[in-house]
Amino acid sequence: MDSIDSTIYVADKESCEILFMNKTMQDLFGQDLSNQICWESILKSSTPCQRCMTRTLADENGTHPGAAIWEGINPITNKWSINVERVLPWVNGRHAYLHIATDISHLKKLQDEREKMEAQLNRAQKMEAIGTLAGGVAHDLNNVLSGITSYPEMLLWNLDDANPMHKPLMTIQKAGEKAAEIVQDLLTLARRGVTAKEVVDLNDIIGDYLDSPEYAKMMSYHNKIAVTSTLDPNLLSLKGSPIHICKTIMNLVSNAAEAQPDGGEIVISTYNRTVDLPEKGFEDIRQGDFVTLEISDKGCGVSEEDKERIFEPFYTKKVMGRSGTGLGMAVVWGAVQDHHGFIDIKSKLGEGTTFYLYFPVTREYAMKGKDRVPVSEYMGKGQLVLIVDDNEDQRIIASGILETLNYKTTAVASGEEAIVCMKEKKMDILLLDMIMEPGMDGLETYEQAIAIHPKQKAIIASGFAENDRVKEVQRLGAGQFIKKPYTIETIGLAIKKELDN
Repeated sequence: MDSIDSTIYVADKESCEILFMNKTMQDLFGQDLSNQICWESILKSSTPCQRCMTRTLADENGTHPGAAIWEGINPITNKWSINVERVLPWVNGRHAYLHIATDISHLKKLQDEREKMEAQLNRAQKMEAIGTLAGGVAHDLNNVLSGITSYPEMLLWNLDDANPMHKPLMTIQKAGEKAAEIVQDLLTLARRGVTAKEVVDLNDIIGDYLDSPEYAKMMSYHNKIAVTSTLDPNLLSLKGSPIHICKTIMNLVSNAAEAQPDGGEIVISTYNRTVDLPEKGFEDIRQGDFVTLEISDKGCGVSEEDKERIFEPFYTKKVMGRSGTGLGMAVVWGAVQDHHGFIDIKSKLGEGTTFYLYFPVTREYAMKGKDRVPVSEYMGKGQLVLIVDDNEDQRIIASGILETLNYKTTAVASGEEAIVCMKEKKMDILLLDMIMEPGMDGLETYEQAIAIHPKQKAIIASGFAENDRVKEVQRLGAGQFIKKPYTIETIGLAIKKELDN
């Protein structure tokens, strides 16, 4: 029993005195608890365990051939374990209670991940099936609506405002236009709505929405709501459909307003974000550079049950007729999927909800914008830059930017490779990623780099916020910290400043 990794102990059936404890359990407690009362020494309780099975496991003769097997969280390790308990004969005619606990935390983790993946797959299949149905319905409706929207307009050309048929025809026309908007929502849901994409600035789309009649109308229903925005002035571009992104913003803001019937605040934020390692959220978010849209409220929150169904068409708790058709969140889902993005949701009942939308960045037209520093001020002179990053996409992006700025680049995938490279050739400057797994991180790499070249110049990069390890690298002599994703201006200015220092 001492050779088994599970924790095992034996206690007297009547007195609950511990008679034996295996080495694994002794190591867990740091001592052998033999001769002590089990519920006092193990659970630190003043009363016997409520779940103790010593009585139920034994028959009138004190023995029982069976065993109790159950799963639960071990109160000592706070990990999941499978427990086996039984009564058995012990020495000196005593009957003892045997307890074996085996750690199954890794199995539970795998089970949870499998269930989550199955839920995501089921959700995707459901949305795909609904989308296929919606696409067929939308196609047929479009054919019907073409007459309803076109003929009233043609008839109105020949009627003046005083004609008694003018108002009915206007009503028909507006109803047709409204129906056409619903059809467009169905097409978005069917993943057939985004037909053309262009390079766009998310901040501009948000600004246009906040100045729109649709926003003013929505706020007229929710005049106790305050909407504030925190928009990153250095936001990168994304490639997409301004109309569908605007509709996505409109639906999320409307939802946030509905969640605060007594008034409150909605905060719209944008920022650049690099995901260095895949993240698990409502969806699994892959590595990459993203333009992130965040819309938060302090409303009623979303339950776990509702969260699983929130993007299903017509699954709505809004006021029908005022707040839309019930397709709003389904449109959000379809639009984000069409832009190859990801959605995450953080919500707590009674405390509010935050939606995070991740759109892949594009570096087309990345230099456009106001008050940019002229490129000539941070062009290189052929200096050699060693790019150290475990992500291949990041190495390609950084190399492309720096070579455009007239630098020569060498790119490696780890700190270990960087050290080998530096022993062979002197580098003018390092562009050093802080988080690299597995292997040395940025701090460890720089420590070895300055051991080879004591005055080695470097700038630090990471998709995460500046932390103590970044500050330690800078204390050792590295220069500026820049946050991913890169822009030509930020990386160019940082490299230029450090080289000129």
